[in-house]
Amino acid sequence: MQLEISNISKQYPKTLALDNVSVTLDCGLYGLLGPNGAGKTTLISIITALVQPTAGTVRYNGKPVGGRDYMRILGFLPQDPRFYANFTAEEFLRYMAAMKGLDRKTAKPRIADLLEQVNLTEHKHKKIGAFSGGMRQRLGIAQAILNDPEILILDEPTAGLDPKERVRFRNLLSRLSGDRIILLATHIVSDLECAAKEVILLREGRLLQKASPLSLQSALAGKVWLVQADETELGQYTARFIIANAAAADGKYALRIVSDEKPHPSAVPGQPRLEDVYLYYFGEPT
Repeated sequence: MQLEISNISKQYPKTLALDNVSVTLDCGLYGLLGPNGAGKTTLISIITALVQPTAGTVRYNGKPVGGRDYMRILGFLPQDPRFYANFTAEEFLRYMAAMKGLDRKTAKPRIADLLEQVNLTEHKHKKIGAFSGGMRQRLGIAQAILNDPEILILDEPTAGLDPKERVRFRNLLSRLSGDRIILLATHIVSDLECAAKEVILLREGRLLQKASPLSLQSALAGKVWLVQADETELGQYTARFIIANAAAADGKYALRIVSDEKPHPSAVPGQPRLEDVYLYYFGEPT
């Protein structure tokens, strides 16, 4: 099982969205991180065969992606999923099962199981138009894995989920990742820190890194600093450095700074986290 993304570029009239991106994915969960405009959604659109690249190829097990057979082994949750407001959750999943080629005998227990997994069983007869944003997102996750896909592509799947539901979702992905390829694009770094096999970093359409979370964090040794500051010093540090965190207590601030240089003689090294990796490469909060 291998998804090979080779020398992918995508040129729009005024923007080079992807610039010669090459990565190979096998079984496991991969995170796709980058700021807005990095090319994440364009790359996902090409992998799902919704958009054709300007150059390069995407192959699954040696064959170009696309066509009916590929769609049958693909699960996809777009960043802004659309639903039929007058359908109930159960009706929507039955409809999607038919679209994905599942027979009724297979679909019925599968739908019941997925509604339970995404915590929507008690709402299965409720119209989707009355769902909250988080409930719609959970329903979108259910439809994405309805056909037990070999490749699962998720674009910002935890948007709108509360912390408890995000934990439930991460646990679900961990269970699924053993025998399929999962690509998860997200701004929520904590969704990847423990579960991701590797993290793919994109910036301005270019591949920066593809490595395990631990490797990325280890590479930041000596670039994360802990500093105590007062009110006046806080502004000075903020102007000069990337501040990962500022915790106030007794008129002082405990700062977590991401920097190549030691920000103050009193600064002590901190243990790097994946959020620090994001800030180091992209220079903005997630």
